[in-house]
Amino acid sequence: MRELRVADSIEQILDWDSETYMPRGAAAHRGEQAALIAGVAHERRTSDELGALLERAARETGGDPVRETNVREMRRVHERAVKLPTALVQEIARSTTVAKEAWSRARADRSFSAFAPHLQQILDLKRQVAERVGWDSEPYDALMDEFEPQARAADVQRVFDELKRELVPLVQALTSAKRQPDLALLSRPAAVEGQQRFNRLVSEAMGFDFTAGRLDISTHPFCTGITTRDVRLTTRYNERYMPQSLFGVMHEVGHGLYEQGFLAEHEFTPMAAAVSLGIHESQSRMWENMVGRSAAFWRHFYPRLQAEFDSYRDVPESAWVFAINNVRPSLIRVEADEVTYGLHIMLRFEIERRMIAGKLAVADIPQAWNEGVRSLLGITPPDDAAGCLQDIHWSLGIFGYFPTYQLGNLYAAQLYAAAERAMPDLEAKIAAGQMRPLLDWLRTNVHHHGRRYRAHELVKVVSGSELSPRPFLDYLNGKYRALYGV
Repeated sequence: MRELRVADSIEQILDWDSETYMPRGAAAHRGEQAALIAGVAHERRTSDELGALLERAARETGGDPVRETNVREMRRVHERAVKLPTALVQEIARSTTVAKEAWSRARADRSFSAFAPHLQQILDLKRQVAERVGWDSEPYDALMDEFEPQARAADVQRVFDELKRELVPLVQALTSAKRQPDLALLSRPAAVEGQQRFNRLVSEAMGFDFTAGRLDISTHPFCTGITTRDVRLTTRYNERYMPQSLFGVMHEVGHGLYEQGFLAEHEFTPMAAAVSLGIHESQSRMWENMVGRSAAFWRHFYPRLQAEFDSYRDVPESAWVFAINNVRPSLIRVEADEVTYGLHIMLRFEIERRMIAGKLAVADIPQAWNEGVRSLLGITPPDDAAGCLQDIHWSLGIFGYFPTYQLGNLYAAQLYAAAERAMPDLEAKIAAGQMRPLLDWLRTNVHHHGRRYRAHELVKVVSGSELSPRPFLDYLNGKYRALYGV
Protein backbone atom coordinates (compact mmCIF):
# COMPACT_ATOMS: atom_id res chain seq x y z
CA MET A 1 0.00 0.00 0.00
CA ARG A 2 2.77 2.40 0.97
CA GLU A 3 4.71 1.68 -2.24
CA LEU A 4 1.63 2.46 -4.33
CA ARG A 5 1.02 5.77 -2.62
CA VAL A 6 4.70 6.72 -2.91
CA ALA A 7 4.62 5.91 -6.63
CA ASP A 8 1.50 8.05 -6.99
CA SER A 9 3.22 10.90 -5.15
CA ILE A 10 6.19 10.73 -7.53
CA GLU A 11 3.79 10.94 -10.47
CA GLN A 12 2.14 13.97 -8.84
CA ILE A 13 5.46 15.78 -8.45
CA LEU A 14 6.27 15.13 -12.10
CA ASP A 15 2.87 16.50 -13.14
CA TRP A 16 3.26 19.56 -10.90
CA ASP A 17 6.71 20.30 -12.31
CA SER A 18 5.41 19.90 -15.87
CA GLU A 19 2.87 22.67 -15.23
CA THR A 20 5.21 25.03 -13.38
CA TYR A 21 8.99 24.94 -13.87
CA MET A 22 9.83 22.25 -16.42
CA PRO A 23 11.44 23.57 -19.63
CA ARG A 24 9.30 22.91 -22.70
CA GLY A 25 12.15 20.99 -24.28
CA ALA A 26 12.00 18.40 -21.50
CA ALA A 27 8.50 17.20 -22.40
CA ALA A 28 9.58 14.03 -24.23
CA HIS A 29 11.80 12.82 -21.39
CA ARG A 30 9.14 13.74 -18.84
CA GLY A 31 6.73 11.55 -20.78
CA GLU A 32 9.14 8.62 -20.40
CA GLN A 33 9.47 9.27 -16.67
CA ALA A 34 5.71 9.46 -16.20
CA ALA A 35 5.14 6.30 -18.25
CA LEU A 36 7.69 4.37 -16.17
CA ILE A 37 6.14 5.41 -12.87
CA ALA A 38 2.61 4.75 -14.14
CA GLY A 39 3.67 1.31 -15.32
CA VAL A 40 5.24 0.43 -11.98
CA ALA A 41 2.13 1.61 -10.14
CA HIS A 42 -0.17 -0.36 -12.44
CA GLU A 43 1.88 -3.52 -11.95
CA ARG A 44 1.72 -3.14 -8.17
CA ARG A 45 -1.98 -2.32 -8.28
CA THR A 46 -2.90 -5.39 -10.33
CA SER A 47 -0.47 -7.94 -8.90
CA ASP A 48 -1.71 -11.31 -7.69
CA GLU A 49 0.41 -10.83 -4.58
CA LEU A 50 -1.54 -7.68 -3.64
CA GLY A 51 -4.82 -9.47 -4.29
CA ALA A 52 -3.83 -12.32 -1.96
CA LEU A 53 -2.64 -9.92 0.75
CA LEU A 54 -5.89 -8.00 0.59
CA GLU A 55 -7.94 -11.19 0.83
CA ARG A 56 -6.03 -12.17 3.95
CA ALA A 57 -6.23 -8.67 5.41
CA ALA A 58 -9.99 -8.62 4.91
CA ARG A 59 -10.26 -11.59 7.27
CA GLU A 60 -8.03 -9.98 9.89
CA THR A 61 -9.44 -6.47 10.40
CA GLY A 62 -10.72 -7.38 13.85
CA GLY A 63 -13.56 -4.89 13.57
CA ASP A 64 -11.12 -1.96 13.49
CA PRO A 65 -12.82 0.77 11.36
CA VAL A 66 -9.48 2.17 10.19
CA ARG A 67 -8.22 -1.22 8.99
CA GLU A 68 -11.60 -2.00 7.45
CA THR A 69 -11.55 1.28 5.53
CA ASN A 70 -8.02 0.78 4.24
CA VAL A 71 -8.66 -2.80 3.13
CA ARG A 72 -12.01 -1.95 1.53
CA GLU A 73 -10.56 0.94 -0.45
CA MET A 74 -7.45 -0.92 -1.55
CA ARG A 75 -9.59 -3.85 -2.68
CA ARG A 76 -11.78 -1.45 -4.63
CA VAL A 77 -8.76 -0.01 -6.46
CA HIS A 78 -7.24 -3.45 -7.07
CA GLU A 79 -10.46 -5.05 -8.30
CA ARG A 80 -11.19 -2.20 -10.71
CA ALA A 81 -7.64 -2.24 -12.07
CA VAL A 82 -7.52 -6.00 -12.72
CA LYS A 83 -10.72 -5.80 -14.75
CA LEU A 84 -8.98 -3.62 -17.32
CA PRO A 85 -6.58 -5.43 -19.69
CA THR A 86 -3.22 -3.78 -20.16
CA ALA A 87 -3.88 -3.55 -23.90
CA LEU A 88 -7.04 -1.50 -23.27
CA VAL A 89 -5.26 0.81 -20.83
CA GLN A 90 -2.45 1.34 -23.32
CA GLU A 91 -4.86 1.99 -26.19
CA ILE A 92 -6.67 4.62 -24.14
CA ALA A 93 -3.33 6.27 -23.33
CA ARG A 94 -2.33 6.33 -27.00
CA SER A 95 -5.71 7.55 -28.22
CA THR A 96 -6.01 10.33 -25.67
CA THR A 97 -2.49 11.56 -26.40
CA VAL A 98 -3.43 12.03 -30.05
CA ALA A 99 -6.93 13.28 -29.20
CA LYS A 100 -5.63 16.01 -26.91
CA GLU A 101 -3.61 17.50 -29.75
CA ALA A 102 -6.54 17.13 -32.15
CA TRP A 103 -8.82 18.85 -29.63
CA SER A 104 -6.37 21.72 -29.24
CA ARG A 105 -6.22 22.27 -33.01
CA ALA A 106 -9.99 21.90 -33.45
CA ARG A 107 -10.60 24.40 -30.68
CA ALA A 108 -8.21 26.87 -32.27
CA ASP A 109 -10.01 26.39 -35.60
CA ARG A 110 -13.42 26.58 -33.85
CA SER A 111 -14.51 23.42 -35.66
CA PHE A 112 -15.82 20.29 -33.94
CA SER A 113 -15.65 18.11 -37.06
CA ALA A 114 -11.86 17.74 -36.86
CA PHE A 115 -12.12 16.38 -33.32
CA ALA A 116 -15.18 14.17 -33.89
CA PRO A 117 -13.36 11.00 -35.12
CA HIS A 118 -11.03 11.10 -32.12
CA LEU A 119 -13.93 11.55 -29.72
CA GLN A 120 -15.72 8.60 -31.32
CA GLN A 121 -12.67 6.39 -30.78
CA ILE A 122 -12.37 7.46 -27.14
CA LEU A 123 -16.08 6.96 -26.59
CA ASP A 124 -15.85 3.40 -27.91
CA LEU A 125 -12.94 2.70 -25.56
CA LYS A 126 -14.71 4.16 -22.52
CA ARG A 127 -17.75 2.01 -23.26
CA GLN A 128 -15.41 -0.98 -23.14
CA VAL A 129 -14.16 0.22 -19.77
CA ALA A 130 -17.71 0.46 -18.47
CA GLU A 131 -18.52 -3.05 -19.66
CA ARG A 132 -15.41 -4.54 -18.09
CA VAL A 133 -15.83 -2.71 -14.79
CA GLY A 134 -19.51 -3.62 -14.68
CA TRP A 135 -22.67 -1.70 -13.82
CA ASP A 136 -26.17 -2.30 -12.50
CA SER A 137 -28.37 0.42 -14.01
CA GLU A 138 -26.43 2.02 -16.87
CA PRO A 139 -22.83 2.11 -18.16
CA TYR A 140 -22.32 5.76 -17.14
CA ASP A 141 -22.45 4.63 -13.50
CA ALA A 142 -19.26 2.61 -13.98
CA LEU A 143 -17.41 5.68 -15.25
CA MET A 144 -18.77 8.03 -12.59
CA ASP A 145 -17.83 5.53 -9.88
CA GLU A 146 -14.15 6.25 -10.50
CA PHE A 147 -14.63 9.82 -9.27
CA GLU A 148 -17.71 9.61 -7.03
CA PRO A 149 -17.86 6.06 -5.60
CA GLN A 150 -21.34 4.52 -5.44
CA ALA A 151 -23.01 7.53 -7.07
CA ARG A 152 -25.71 6.63 -9.58
CA ALA A 153 -26.62 8.69 -12.62
CA ALA A 154 -30.36 8.29 -12.05
CA ASP A 155 -30.03 9.67 -8.51
CA VAL A 156 -27.87 12.56 -9.69
CA GLN A 157 -30.37 13.32 -12.45
CA ARG A 158 -33.22 13.58 -9.94
CA VAL A 159 -31.28 16.05 -7.81
CA PHE A 160 -30.19 18.07 -10.84
CA ASP A 161 -33.76 18.22 -12.16
CA GLU A 162 -34.95 19.67 -8.86
CA LEU A 163 -32.14 22.20 -8.97
CA LYS A 164 -32.89 23.16 -12.54
CA ARG A 165 -36.53 23.91 -11.78
CA GLU A 166 -35.49 26.69 -9.40
CA LEU A 167 -32.17 27.81 -10.87
CA VAL A 168 -33.47 28.78 -14.32
CA PRO A 169 -36.15 31.19 -13.00
CA LEU A 170 -33.73 32.52 -10.36
CA VAL A 171 -31.19 33.42 -13.04
CA GLN A 172 -33.92 35.13 -15.07
CA ALA A 173 -35.06 37.12 -12.02
CA LEU A 174 -31.54 38.26 -11.15
CA THR A 175 -30.47 39.21 -14.66
CA SER A 176 -33.66 41.23 -15.22
CA ALA A 177 -33.51 43.02 -11.86
CA LYS A 178 -33.26 46.81 -11.85
CA ARG A 179 -30.42 46.73 -9.35
CA GLN A 180 -27.21 45.57 -11.06
CA PRO A 181 -23.56 45.68 -9.92
CA ASP A 182 -20.87 47.92 -11.41
CA LEU A 183 -18.52 45.37 -12.94
CA ALA A 184 -16.06 47.99 -14.16
CA LEU A 185 -14.66 48.38 -10.66
CA LEU A 186 -13.35 44.79 -10.79
CA SER A 187 -10.95 45.81 -13.57
CA ARG A 188 -9.05 48.43 -11.63
CA PRO A 189 -5.24 48.07 -11.68
CA ALA A 190 -3.67 45.81 -9.08
CA ALA A 191 0.06 45.08 -9.18
CA VAL A 192 1.06 41.41 -9.13
CA GLU A 193 3.26 41.97 -6.09
CA GLY A 194 0.31 43.39 -4.17
CA GLN A 195 -1.89 40.49 -5.23
CA GLN A 196 0.74 38.05 -4.02
CA ARG A 197 0.91 39.72 -0.61
CA PHE A 198 -2.86 39.88 -0.24
CA ASN A 199 -3.33 36.28 -1.39
CA ARG A 200 -0.77 35.16 1.16
CA LEU A 201 -2.55 37.12 3.89
CA VAL A 202 -5.89 35.49 3.07
CA SER A 203 -4.38 32.00 2.66
CA GLU A 204 -2.72 32.14 6.06
CA ALA A 205 -5.90 33.47 7.68
CA MET A 206 -7.77 30.50 6.20
CA GLY A 207 -5.26 28.22 7.90
CA PHE A 208 -3.03 27.05 5.04
CA ASP A 209 0.34 25.91 6.39
CA PHE A 210 3.10 27.29 4.17
CA THR A 211 5.71 25.17 5.96
CA ALA A 212 3.90 22.21 4.40
CA GLY A 213 2.90 23.81 1.12
CA ARG A 214 3.67 26.45 -1.47
CA LEU A 215 1.97 28.71 -4.00
CA ASP A 216 3.35 29.10 -7.52
CA ILE A 217 2.26 30.35 -10.94
CA SER A 218 0.79 28.22 -13.73
CA THR A 219 -1.40 28.69 -16.79
CA HIS A 220 -4.30 26.88 -15.13
CA PRO A 221 -4.65 27.01 -11.30
CA PHE A 222 -4.59 23.66 -9.50
CA CYS A 223 -3.80 21.93 -6.21
CA THR A 224 -1.53 18.90 -5.88
CA GLY A 225 -1.64 17.07 -2.57
CA ILE A 226 1.51 14.96 -2.56
CA THR A 227 1.43 14.26 1.19
CA THR A 228 -0.10 16.11 4.13
CA ARG A 229 3.28 17.84 4.50
CA ASP A 230 3.68 18.69 0.81
CA VAL A 231 0.67 20.44 -0.73
CA ARG A 232 1.33 22.60 -3.79
CA LEU A 233 -1.01 25.26 -5.12
CA THR A 234 -0.82 27.41 -8.23
CA THR A 235 -2.58 30.49 -9.52
CA ARG A 236 -2.29 33.05 -12.32
CA TYR A 237 -2.24 36.84 -12.19
CA ASN A 238 -3.94 39.57 -14.19
CA GLU A 239 -3.11 43.14 -13.19
CA ARG A 240 -6.40 44.33 -14.70
CA TYR A 241 -8.59 41.72 -13.03
CA MET A 242 -7.45 40.98 -9.50
CA PRO A 243 -10.48 38.82 -8.49
CA GLN A 244 -9.31 36.07 -10.87
CA SER A 245 -6.24 35.38 -8.79
CA LEU A 246 -7.81 36.07 -5.40
CA PHE A 247 -10.74 33.69 -5.75
CA GLY A 248 -8.63 31.19 -7.65
CA VAL A 249 -6.27 31.09 -4.66
CA MET A 250 -9.12 30.76 -2.16
CA HIS A 251 -10.51 27.89 -4.24
CA GLU A 252 -7.18 26.05 -4.37
CA VAL A 253 -6.46 26.75 -0.69
CA GLY A 254 -9.80 25.08 0.07
CA HIS A 255 -8.51 21.98 -1.72
CA GLY A 256 -5.16 22.37 0.02
CA LEU A 257 -6.66 22.58 3.51
CA TYR A 258 -8.38 19.26 2.87
CA GLU A 259 -5.08 17.69 1.77
CA GLN A 260 -3.28 19.09 4.84
CA GLY A 261 -6.10 17.98 7.12
CA PHE A 262 -5.70 14.21 7.00
CA LEU A 263 -4.32 12.64 10.17
CA ALA A 264 -0.55 12.13 9.98
CA GLU A 265 -0.73 8.59 11.37
CA HIS A 266 -2.71 7.54 8.30
CA GLU A 267 -0.22 8.88 5.74
CA PHE A 268 0.04 6.76 2.57
CA THR A 269 -3.25 4.96 3.28
CA PRO A 270 -6.83 5.55 2.06
CA MET A 271 -7.60 7.05 5.48
CA ALA A 272 -5.45 9.98 4.35
CA ALA A 273 -7.26 10.48 1.05
CA ALA A 274 -10.33 12.37 -0.12
CA VAL A 275 -13.72 10.67 0.04
CA SER A 276 -14.53 11.65 -3.54
CA LEU A 277 -13.97 14.43 -6.02
CA GLY A 278 -17.34 15.89 -5.07
CA ILE A 279 -16.35 16.19 -1.40
CA HIS A 280 -12.99 17.63 -2.47
CA GLU A 281 -14.80 20.21 -4.56
CA SER A 282 -17.10 21.01 -1.64
CA GLN A 283 -14.11 22.21 0.35
CA SER A 284 -12.85 24.54 -2.38
CA ARG A 285 -16.32 25.88 -3.21
CA MET A 286 -17.14 26.48 0.43
CA TRP A 287 -14.06 28.60 1.03
CA GLU A 288 -14.14 30.40 -2.32
CA ASN A 289 -17.85 31.23 -2.45
CA MET A 290 -19.65 30.70 0.83
CA VAL A 291 -16.83 32.31 2.81
CA GLY A 292 -14.81 34.32 0.29
CA ARG A 293 -17.73 36.04 -1.42
CA SER A 294 -19.70 36.66 1.78
CA ALA A 295 -20.33 40.13 3.17
CA ALA A 296 -19.04 38.91 6.55
CA PHE A 297 -15.63 37.98 5.12
CA TRP A 298 -15.18 41.40 3.57
CA ARG A 299 -16.07 43.29 6.73
CA HIS A 300 -12.67 42.19 7.95
CA PHE A 301 -10.67 41.95 4.73
CA TYR A 302 -11.91 44.85 2.63
CA PRO A 303 -10.01 47.52 4.62
CA ARG A 304 -6.90 45.41 4.12
CA LEU A 305 -7.58 45.13 0.40
CA GLN A 306 -7.95 48.92 0.19
CA ALA A 307 -4.69 49.37 2.09
CA GLU A 308 -2.91 47.14 -0.44
CA PHE A 309 -4.47 48.60 -3.61
CA ASP A 310 -4.82 52.38 -3.94
CA SER A 311 -7.19 51.92 -6.88
CA TYR A 312 -9.88 50.57 -4.54
CA ARG A 313 -9.78 53.24 -1.85
CA ASP A 314 -12.78 55.10 -3.28
CA VAL A 315 -14.85 51.94 -3.87
CA PRO A 316 -17.45 51.29 -1.15
CA GLU A 317 -17.33 47.87 0.49
CA SER A 318 -20.96 47.18 -0.47
CA ALA A 319 -20.22 47.92 -4.14
CA TRP A 320 -17.28 45.51 -4.06
CA VAL A 321 -19.34 42.72 -2.46
CA PHE A 322 -22.12 43.20 -5.02
CA ALA A 323 -19.67 43.16 -7.93
CA ILE A 324 -17.89 39.96 -6.89
CA ASN A 325 -21.30 38.28 -6.66
CA ASN A 326 -22.55 39.34 -10.08
CA VAL A 327 -24.79 36.88 -11.91
CA ARG A 328 -24.67 36.86 -15.68
CA PRO A 329 -25.20 33.93 -18.07
CA SER A 330 -21.94 33.17 -19.85
CA LEU A 331 -20.85 30.70 -22.49
CA ILE A 332 -17.71 29.49 -20.71
CA ARG A 333 -18.02 27.18 -17.71
CA VAL A 334 -14.87 28.29 -15.91
CA GLU A 335 -16.00 31.93 -16.08
CA ALA A 336 -19.48 31.24 -14.70
CA ASP A 337 -20.79 32.62 -11.40
CA GLU A 338 -21.95 30.30 -8.63
CA VAL A 339 -25.63 30.61 -9.62
CA THR A 340 -25.26 29.73 -13.31
CA TYR A 341 -22.31 27.35 -12.89
CA GLY A 342 -24.53 24.42 -12.03
CA LEU A 343 -26.47 24.80 -15.27
CA HIS A 344 -23.22 24.37 -17.22
CA ILE A 345 -22.57 21.14 -15.32
CA MET A 346 -26.08 19.78 -15.82
CA LEU A 347 -25.75 20.25 -19.57
CA ARG A 348 -22.47 18.34 -19.69
CA PHE A 349 -23.79 15.58 -17.44
CA GLU A 350 -26.89 15.05 -19.57
CA ILE A 351 -24.91 15.04 -22.83
CA GLU A 352 -22.29 12.62 -21.47
CA ARG A 353 -24.95 10.29 -20.17
CA ARG A 354 -26.64 10.17 -23.58
CA MET A 355 -23.30 9.69 -25.36
CA ILE A 356 -22.27 6.73 -23.23
CA ALA A 357 -25.73 5.16 -23.58
CA GLY A 358 -25.55 5.47 -27.37
CA LYS A 359 -28.51 7.85 -27.46
CA LEU A 360 -26.54 10.81 -28.85
CA ALA A 361 -24.31 10.45 -31.91
CA VAL A 362 -20.97 12.25 -31.84
CA ALA A 363 -21.91 14.22 -34.97
CA ASP A 364 -24.99 15.59 -33.18
CA ILE A 365 -23.15 16.90 -30.10
CA PRO A 366 -22.74 20.53 -31.29
CA GLN A 367 -26.45 20.87 -31.98
CA ALA A 368 -27.43 19.24 -28.69
CA TRP A 369 -24.98 21.48 -26.86
CA ASN A 370 -26.22 24.70 -28.42
CA GLU A 371 -29.85 23.79 -27.82
CA GLY A 372 -29.06 23.04 -24.19
CA VAL A 373 -27.26 26.35 -23.66
CA ARG A 374 -30.20 28.24 -25.17
CA SER A 375 -32.67 26.39 -22.98
CA LEU A 376 -30.74 26.76 -19.72
CA LEU A 377 -28.98 30.10 -20.11
CA GLY A 378 -30.84 31.92 -22.86
CA ILE A 379 -27.72 32.48 -24.97
CA THR A 380 -26.21 30.73 -28.00
CA PRO A 381 -22.54 29.84 -28.62
CA PRO A 382 -21.20 31.63 -31.73
CA ASP A 383 -18.92 28.69 -32.55
CA ASP A 384 -17.75 25.31 -31.27
CA ALA A 385 -14.82 26.79 -29.33
CA ALA A 386 -17.27 28.65 -27.12
CA GLY A 387 -19.51 25.58 -27.12
CA CYS A 388 -18.77 21.87 -27.01
CA LEU A 389 -15.00 22.24 -27.51
CA GLN A 390 -14.32 24.47 -24.50
CA ASP A 391 -13.41 21.69 -22.02
CA ILE A 392 -10.41 19.38 -22.30
CA HIS A 393 -12.01 16.48 -20.40
CA TRP A 394 -13.34 14.39 -23.30
CA SER A 395 -10.03 14.51 -25.16
CA LEU A 396 -8.41 12.98 -22.07
CA GLY A 397 -11.02 10.24 -21.90
CA ILE A 398 -12.55 11.68 -18.72
CA PHE A 399 -16.25 10.85 -18.54
CA GLY A 400 -18.26 10.97 -15.32
CA TYR A 401 -16.16 13.75 -13.80
CA PHE A 402 -18.38 16.76 -14.60
CA PRO A 403 -21.22 15.97 -12.17
CA THR A 404 -18.78 16.03 -9.25
CA TYR A 405 -18.37 19.79 -9.69
CA GLN A 406 -22.04 20.48 -8.96
CA LEU A 407 -22.24 17.77 -6.34
CA GLY A 408 -19.44 19.71 -4.66
CA ASN A 409 -21.67 22.79 -4.47
CA LEU A 410 -24.47 20.74 -2.93
CA TYR A 411 -22.19 19.06 -0.40
CA ALA A 412 -20.67 22.44 0.50
CA ALA A 413 -24.03 24.05 1.24
CA GLN A 414 -25.27 21.13 3.33
CA LEU A 415 -22.02 20.89 5.30
CA TYR A 416 -21.83 24.66 5.81
CA ALA A 417 -25.42 24.71 7.11
CA ALA A 418 -24.40 22.02 9.61
CA ALA A 419 -21.40 24.13 10.66
CA GLU A 420 -23.69 27.13 11.22
CA ARG A 421 -25.97 25.03 13.41
CA ALA A 422 -22.98 23.86 15.42
CA MET A 423 -21.58 27.42 15.65
CA PRO A 424 -24.42 29.98 15.67
CA ASP A 425 -21.83 32.79 15.84
CA LEU A 426 -19.88 31.55 12.80
CA GLU A 427 -20.75 34.61 10.69
CA ALA A 428 -19.60 36.93 13.47
CA LYS A 429 -16.33 35.03 13.78
CA ILE A 430 -15.68 35.30 10.04
CA ALA A 431 -16.53 39.02 10.14
CA ALA A 432 -13.84 39.37 12.81
CA GLY A 433 -11.32 37.56 10.61
CA GLN A 434 -11.50 34.38 12.70
CA MET A 435 -11.68 31.49 10.26
CA ARG A 436 -9.94 28.90 12.39
CA PRO A 437 -13.22 27.78 14.03
CA LEU A 438 -14.62 26.76 10.64
CA LEU A 439 -11.40 24.98 9.70
CA ASP A 440 -11.32 23.14 13.03
CA TRP A 441 -14.92 22.04 12.49
CA LEU A 442 -14.08 20.78 8.99
CA ARG A 443 -11.00 18.98 10.32
CA THR A 444 -13.09 17.08 12.88
CA ASN A 445 -16.16 16.43 10.76
CA VAL A 446 -14.72 15.95 7.25
CA HIS A 447 -10.94 15.85 6.88
CA HIS A 448 -10.03 13.43 9.67
CA HIS A 449 -12.45 10.79 8.39
CA GLY A 450 -10.40 10.20 5.24
CA ARG A 451 -12.30 7.60 3.21
CA ARG A 452 -14.08 5.99 6.14
CA TYR A 453 -17.43 7.02 4.65
CA ARG A 454 -18.77 7.31 1.11
CA ALA A 455 -19.74 10.85 0.15
CA HIS A 456 -23.46 10.35 0.72
CA GLU A 457 -22.75 8.66 4.06
CA LEU A 458 -20.46 11.46 5.21
CA VAL A 459 -23.04 14.12 4.38
CA LYS A 460 -25.69 12.25 6.34
CA VAL A 461 -23.41 11.64 9.33
CA VAL A 462 -22.37 15.30 9.50
CA SER A 463 -25.63 17.04 8.57
CA GLY A 464 -28.13 14.52 9.88
CA SER A 465 -29.96 14.18 6.57
CA GLU A 466 -29.59 12.74 3.09
CA LEU A 467 -28.12 14.88 0.33
CA SER A 468 -30.65 17.46 -0.82
CA PRO A 469 -30.49 20.45 -3.17
CA ARG A 470 -32.52 22.45 -0.62
CA PRO A 471 -29.61 23.89 1.44
CA PHE A 472 -27.87 25.07 -1.73
CA LEU A 473 -31.05 26.61 -3.14
CA ASP A 474 -31.81 28.29 0.20
CA TYR A 475 -28.28 29.69 0.27
CA LEU A 476 -28.53 31.08 -3.28
CA ASN A 477 -32.01 32.52 -2.81
CA GLY A 478 -31.17 34.13 0.51
CA LYS A 479 -27.94 35.70 -0.67
CA TYR A 480 -28.74 36.77 -4.22
CA ARG A 481 -32.32 37.93 -3.83
CA ALA A 482 -31.12 40.27 -1.08
CA LEU A 483 -28.26 41.59 -3.21
CA TYR A 484 -30.42 42.16 -6.28
CA GLY A 485 -33.56 43.27 -4.45
CA VAL A 486 -35.86 40.66 -6.00
